[in-house]
Amino acid sequence: MSNPVIDKLIDLAHHEVGVREGVVNNTGARIEEYQGATWLQPGAWPWCAAFTCWLMREVLEDEAARQSLAGFMKRDSISFAQAEKLRCRDASAFGWEKWARAAGVQVLDERQLARRGDFIVFDFSHIGVVVDDQRSPGDLVQTIEGNTNGKGERDSTSGDGVWRKARAPSLTRSYIRIFH
Repeated sequence: MSNPVIDKLIDLAHHEVGVREGVVNNTGARIEEYQGATWLQPGAWPWCAAFTCWLMREVLEDEAARQSLAGFMKRDSISFAQAEKLRCRDASAFGWEKWARAAGVQVLDERQLARRGDFIVFDFSHIGVVVDDQRSPGDLVQTIEGNTNGKGERDSTSGDGVWRKARAPSLTRSYIRIFH
C-alpha cells in the first residue's frame, strides 16, 4: 500500500537528481539552498546531510507529513512553523541519528531491511534517502544522495551532485524511519 507522504518525499528527491555543484567544490546556488535547511551558514562544506534536511523541510509543507512528525512528538498536530523547529537541521550524517533518538524517531540498525522513505546513514559519515524497499538482506539498497558522484564516492573533493545510487547493505550504519 502506498503512503502519500513517502511518495512525495521520493518524488522530491527524484526531481533533484542531476543537480550539480558549481565550479567551486561544495558550492552553487542549489547547494546553498540545501545548506540553508541546516543550522550552518551556506559555504564550501560537504552537504549530503543538508540535502536530506532540505528534503524534510520541503515534505513537511504537507499536512500529512506534519501529522507523522507530530505522532513522534506525542502531539495531536503541529503547524509548519512548529515542524520547522522540530525537524532535523543537523549538517552531519551522524547528527541525524542523534536528532532521531532525541525526538523519539525510529533508528534501526543495519541488519534491518531498508524501506522506501527511510533515511539511510552510512558508516562513512554519509546520508541519503531509500527509494525502493529492499527485498532481502543481500540486495543492494537503492538511494538518492546528495554530495556524491557517478562513481559512488562521497567526500568533499569527489562528490559533485545529487544522484541515484545502489549501495551494498554492508555500508549501512542505520536507517531512520520517520514515515510509515
